[in-house]
Amino acid sequence: MVLIVGAIAALAAAQASAIDHLVLQRGEGTVGLDGRTMIVAQDGSVMFQTRDGTIWLVAADEVQGLSSDETPFRPFTKEQIAARLLAELPAGFDVYQTSNYVICHSTSRGYAQWCGALLERLEMAFTNYWTRKGFALAKPEFPLVAIVFAEKKAYADFSRPEVGEGAESVVAYYSLRTNRITMYDLTGVEAGGNANARRGSAAQVNRILAQPAAAPTVATIVHEATHQIAYNCGLHARYSDCPLWFSEGIAMYFETPDLTSSRGWRSIGQINTMRLRHFRDYLRRRPADSLATLLGEDRRLRDSSSATDGYAEAWALTYFLAQQKPKEYVEYLRTLSRKAPQRWDEPATRLAEFKEAFGYDLEQLESDFLRFFAKLR
Repeated sequence: MVLIVGAIAALAAAQASAIDHLVLQRGEGTVGLDGRTMIVAQDGSVMFQTRDGTIWLVAADEVQGLSSDETPFRPFTKEQIAARLLAELPAGFDVYQTSNYVICHSTSRGYAQWCGALLERLEMAFTNYWTRKGFALAKPEFPLVAIVFAEKKAYADFSRPEVGEGAESVVAYYSLRTNRITMYDLTGVEAGGNANARRGSAAQVNRILAQPAAAPTVATIVHEATHQIAYNCGLHARYSDCPLWFSEGIAMYFETPDLTSSRGWRSIGQINTMRLRHFRDYLRRRPADSLATLLGEDRRLRDSSSATDGYAEAWALTYFLAQQKPKEYVEYLRTLSRKAPQRWDEPATRLAEFKEAFGYDLEQLESDFLRFFAKLR
């Protein structure tokens, strides 16, 4: 999608615009969407957001018509989103609502309540953390949606069109397109398939998932939920060129779950022992251009052959900067948060922005970075 001049200004104006109506060709028929036009590209392709927060990237040859009327654009309410979810999902789902979330679940109500409590505590901790750091967050424009399947197979079947053939190995995921997180009931796995575990209260679920063996899977839920919050409160913009090491680094910085308290979240910024172990293993074979390739492009995190090392270094760099350069880190965050959708930077631009934020060349930063981890215990 190639942007026309003024398209980004149109994105800002869209926040208060009248509602738009897009008709697009899909297969043998047409689909009508109500929402707002975010971008119209030079080639006629369209970036369109519907009232549930879903973003559609529509090719020019699919666009059949685009019009607007005087009705103001308003996001769907929680009740409207819940009704649409129940119509979309297979039979057997119910809805549980919290202050910020609509949780559509086929699990026990106790498991949905556990998910709701976890998500609300994370949202509060996330907001408080960045507020203390001097970064003002926006309230989410759309209700935050979580879909929770009772069975792993049903979850994988539902997720495969978006996640791919590896859906069975993915515990949870956040979708940039739909703005939802999707997951399944972990107690059936972590409790060794004990059916009684699924019928327990939220407190019983918490006792099961607070066990050390469950920590990696719970961390994945926290990781994906962090992405959802970050993309809905102004930390990142969906489909913008926020470097992948940065967005994933933040999610990993928050992914150490705290299930010992029903209110606080004391584990933000704790050492992520799994990522630290992987990073120290990577240090034995780390090439000289490792930092430059991490900062300049997303390839290392997207390529399965290098992803473990790439994610480990992304966490390590995030931890180092957040601990040692917190003011510069927040200023860099501000720069990245202003990036508009569908505009992609060259590696040289990414490197230049990073250097401008942290005030010294990569060689000096790398030296400080490696020295910091040599001393970390």
